[in-house]
Amino acid sequence: MKTRRDFLKLSLAAGVGLATQARFAWADHHGAMRPIMRTIPSSGEAIRAIGLGSSATFAQVARSEDVSALKEVFTALVGNGGTVFDTAPSYGASEEVAGNIARELGISDQVFWATKLNVVPRGGRDADPVAAQTQIARSFERINKRPIDLIQVHNMADIPIQLPILQELKQEGNIRYVGVTTTFAPQYEGLVEVMRTQPLDFIGVDYAIDNLTMEETIFPLAQERGIAVMVYMPFGRARLWDKVRGKEVPDWASEFGAATWAQFFLKFVLAHPAVTVATPATSRPHHMVDNLGAAMGMLPDEEMRQRMIAHIAAL
Repeated sequence: MKTRRDFLKLSLAAGVGLATQARFAWADHHGAMRPIMRTIPSSGEAIRAIGLGSSATFAQVARSEDVSALKEVFTALVGNGGTVFDTAPSYGASEEVAGNIARELGISDQVFWATKLNVVPRGGRDADPVAAQTQIARSFERINKRPIDLIQVHNMADIPIQLPILQELKQEGNIRYVGVTTTFAPQYEGLVEVMRTQPLDFIGVDYAIDNLTMEETIFPLAQERGIAVMVYMPFGRARLWDKVRGKEVPDWASEFGAATWAQFFLKFVLAHPAVTVATPATSRPHHMVDNLGAAMGMLPDEEMRQRMIAHIAAL
């Protein structure tokens, strides 16, 4: 079984060369496997099941003077068939830097842009609608694409004020999809209520092999209501990496095509039928290619998923 380090030696080139070499290396190693696509229930549109997030290390690099690595990440994403990019105004410079990079590379229209509405109520007051509109206008300027594919109310922030703003923009044709997000357990009950009462296209939630709370109520409700699910933190931030540090991927992971721990964790996530797309963040192009590899070929069945859970729990 190859380690993540071995697999990530697919290519040492940069820019377009990196994306091209990585793509062919994947084909050579794994044969002609088809990418795993998922359908957005509200429209029937198909998207690649692995995308790119822009928090964590991506946001850290976006704050630096040298963002060349992020250009290579975008080249690797689009060059290997990925489209979904998740960002937010609250992720530092990520939204602005990503928009500039996409314009420079000429790929703005090839990216499925998912951003967020981040105006947070303060001092017991409602969110300011004017501030919300201003933030959305700024996102349009940065992303330079109309309509924006998806805007979600971030962390359930004042849904009665902010969700109608997004719904109106969708009706006007300025946004294709709307949704809400949370990665905080105290907000899960409120998320369920919004899912039951509001016409949502997407939700964005946390889910990982050691974080299965979504399977209890939220995932079944998303399937029942026809709501797409974007998964954040499929590696538990750095939690899962800490757990497997120095350990090899089990040989039996080859039965569902996982060559690295990243693919092991991501294939577990994608194997749940409610999941539409997972968006792990990275600032390294070879990690981007590795992550996209999880959306190729086979996925574990339920029996295998239980074996995977037990294996990680025992480490």
